Amino acid sequence: MFFSFLFTPQSANCETFEYKHNAGDRYRILSVVKEDVYINRVLSHKAEILNRIAVEVTDVKDGKGRHKAVFQTSERVIYDSTGREQQGVTGFQWAREYNSVFERDKLGYLTIDPKYFMPVVRNVPVFPERDLKLLERWSAEGHEIHDFRDAFGIEEPYRIPFNANYQFIGDLPWKEKIYPAFSVNYRMESRPPSVRGRLWPKRISGLFNQVVYWDRELGMEVAYEETFRLTFEMSDGRTIEYRGTAQAEIIESETLDREQLANEITGEIKRLAIPDVSVKTVDEGVSISLEDVGFYPNSAVMLPGEQAKLDKIAEILKRYPERDILVGGHTALAGTEEGRMKLSSERAKAVADYLLSKKVRTSDRIVIRGYGATKPVADNKTEEGMRKNRRVEITILEN
Repeated sequence: MFFSFLFTPQSANCETFEYKHNAGDRYRILSVVKEDVYINRVLSHKAEILNRIAVEVTDVKDGKGRHKAVFQTSERVIYDSTGREQQGVTGFQWAREYNSVFERDKLGYLTIDPKYFMPVVRNVPVFPERDLKLLERWSAEGHEIHDFRDAFGIEEPYRIPFNANYQFIGDLPWKEKIYPAFSVNYRMESRPPSVRGRLWPKRISGLFNQVVYWDRELGMEVAYEETFRLTFEMSDGRTIEYRGTAQAEIIESETLDREQLANEITGEIKRLAIPDVSVKTVDEGVSISLEDVGFYPNSAVMLPGEQAKLDKIAEILKRYPERDILVGGHTALAGTEEGRMKLSSERAKAVADYLLSKKVRTSDRIVIRGYGATKPVADNKTEEGMRKNRRVEITILEN
């Protein structure tokens, strides 16, 4: 629900809201969801979900902006069912990446192919085509789209409708600045028909309360805060409930000069004489590839002496504190696909843990991802090729 606005002051107590789109506009959004998950009203676990969203307005026609967006989601479990903090909690574990293309008109109504899973919340916010007085209310229909492929085996984007109620509430503080703000509140209450899948919701209920802030000068939404409660009564008799909070904001960071950064890091690697390390630019940012990181066979335990190499890499990473990092693990083509994915993820986590111990980043600024053998850089038919494929890549992200 996080897109740019035009704010036009009419008087001290009257405002006009409408979307403004400019071809070529780019912005990034970071959101964090903290939720408690209950199964049959018993706490299952507490989790955090990190969403990174990159948006570009590619075209504007008749007041509609055509948007191209990439949504990256990552998760981590913070507490188990006993309420105890998980030992060894580190960065966020990569979950999914979604691409989406859609149009939005000046009042906020979305036009999008039904095949897309993102954005989740649609036609929120939308505005009436009139001036709005301070504390004035309005309402409009909206809906959420959920990805239930992994949880329930439902392959198509799952739509949940609702009616949203709005109120313009005036100026409110956000991170030591004052912004115009409005509230968005909606309830869900439905008994949807069954769908094809392992499971399906027989009844859905939910309550969502949001406060949205935006910047008059920039003419775009700057942040939102939300509390929510969402309950599914499932076809197998279970009740699954999510309770939590969400927060999102525009990320203000300079565009990453990838070529320059890659050259700088390459120079530092040569100066520090770090063996078996290469640097390249990638879509996400700049990647440092640690070839043949030493682990015990079929294990995520590093061999003695490997920390010395990581100490030097940590020294380099500390020079770019404003950028988050992705630690990706890769294996050679051996064993089962499931085993390779598990091992690569565990090895990435081992490297991330060590970087955290060196205070390279805080745990909320590291994402961990296992690729298994899906991205080989050499021939797996040779020992030398397999050695090169057993690697960990640390990517300095565009953010």
